[in-house]
Amino acid sequence: MRSHRCGDLRASDGGRTAILCGWVDGRRDHGGVTFIDLRDTSGIIQVVFSSDVSARAHDAAQELRGEFCIKVTGEVRARRPGTVNDNLATGEIEVAAEELEVFSRSETPPFQIDDHQEIEESLRLKYRYLDLRRGRMQANLKLRHAIISAIRSFFDEEGFVEIETPMLTRATPEGARDYFVPSRVHPGSFYALPQSPQLFKQLFMVAGLDRYYQIVRCFRDEDLRADRQPDFTQLDLEMSFVEQEDVLEVAERMFKHVWREALSVELADFVRLTFAESMERFGSDKPDLRFGMEIKDLGPALSSTEVKIFRSVLDSGGAVKAIAVPGRGALARKDLDALVDEAKALGAGGLVWAGVTSEGLRSPLAKLFGDDERAGLVAAAEASEGDLILVVADHDPGVVHKTLGALRGRLAGRFGLIPERDRSDPEAWKFAWIVDFPWFEWDEAEKRWDPIHHPFTGMVEDTVQYLETDPGKVISKSYDITLNGWELASGSIRIHDRKMQERVFEALGISRDEAQAKFGFLLDALRFGPPPHGGIAPGIDRIVALAAGETNIREVIAYPKTQTAHDPLTGAPAPVTPDQLAALHLQTTHPPNPGPI
Repeated sequence: MRSHRCGDLRASDGGRTAILCGWVDGRRDHGGVTFIDLRDTSGIIQVVFSSDVSARAHDAAQELRGEFCIKVTGEVRARRPGTVNDNLATGEIEVAAEELEVFSRSETPPFQIDDHQEIEESLRLKYRYLDLRRGRMQANLKLRHAIISAIRSFFDEEGFVEIETPMLTRATPEGARDYFVPSRVHPGSFYALPQSPQLFKQLFMVAGLDRYYQIVRCFRDEDLRADRQPDFTQLDLEMSFVEQEDVLEVAERMFKHVWREALSVELADFVRLTFAESMERFGSDKPDLRFGMEIKDLGPALSSTEVKIFRSVLDSGGAVKAIAVPGRGALARKDLDALVDEAKALGAGGLVWAGVTSEGLRSPLAKLFGDDERAGLVAAAEASEGDLILVVADHDPGVVHKTLGALRGRLAGRFGLIPERDRSDPEAWKFAWIVDFPWFEWDEAEKRWDPIHHPFTGMVEDTVQYLETDPGKVISKSYDITLNGWELASGSIRIHDRKMQERVFEALGISRDEAQAKFGFLLDALRFGPPPHGGIAPGIDRIVALAAGETNIREVIAYPKTQTAHDPLTGAPAPVTPDQLAALHLQTTHPPNPGPI
């Protein structure tokens, strides 16, 4: 039907006859000549309708409007001097139309199909098929394809086998709520959509399928954020006869391969931080390493202070720490008061601020410090003249780290402190491994210890002794990959000893009968010579979003949900008929909610 794609023609094609298909991107009438910008997935080319070339085609072109789908036949020729468009790859040439066929007409779209205006998101998602005509969206989906292709080529070369796992399975605790699917043939029973293929891939290792991977859809019924969707795509992999270093080495090489193939970027070796170091320096287990503003300990500098709010915290073994915000020492008082409120909302009891000036410290507490303390505070915070020091003190160091870490990220974005770099610059990509996570975290509301990752995670041998007596001291064999403040992947070396897995279930308050009911198929498999194994599961949507320079994964998913898990395109989720419910032996106690219109 066509001889070329619109964006593929070049000056070297001059004199050829081209048959092109696409959509009218724009129209301009200049007297007896009509210019059409014709667009397809490869790009845009200018088409000229002139009565000198074809009066019939020229007359027919007068009816063309934006988004009409058409076919054009004509000669490729160089543009006249002075009319070259350097912004288009095809900007040196145009097609002189000899024939025109209109495949279909278009009503006026609800928004303009270009990348130059902001469009309300719900409108974009309702008409997603139009939104996907825009160059930005098509580029994102093509980048997604390139990244997935690079991932597959890497693992094929490494001897991995791609194997599919079930979409209809049973509920397992993975840290989020499950989506359930009622069974018609087993009344009262439900399948669960998988939060991940975790247990299936471990069974592959028991089966002797020593290197597995899969590009897989997963489902989690959780509140949405910029980096979360109810259904998402991840790269899942598992390896046998490996230790932690083996998994980290393969995963890091995979990311370097993907960035090289998809973005033509040679990545540096990944930084490696322990969980404790990451929290102490950046207040986060997914630190953004593109800028400084590290958390600094003011304890030694204030060891002799008599300022009550600091003295009581230091005497109790708490923490007094700070970040220095470059160039913001003269921030207005109302803005500083707003920062105090922000710190309180994050869980801190308060926030002390101090601007570094040529005369000294500008702070409500400046007069309470001696000269040596003021100088020591500035030095310990690694602040310079013109900077703003933000101090948090608390008996719980975790509160200090969490508050300063959140402020660090927010203020860097708010004040433009993250260096702007082209995506082709290796310095734009700050990957980091986070290792040595605690195995357990204390749930204050439920008064119990919960796993930070999942209950199949291995433990550092020297810390297993604390499993029953002091779970907070147990260190896991888990690891995360972070990039520019986003978590890209979590993984771990798994428990492959049945008795150890049973000990873990008991430590989590899961009885033997409950463990057998929920995980009996795994426990049974661990009786038959399971190998040491481990893996990792990077999020494809997050990888593509960062690689594309987007701040929300919805921009790299063809048909995403809104923040309320609603699909404006199809209207899902939607009520079902009483007959459909009856066939599944179900009744509802809540009136149907059709969702946003």
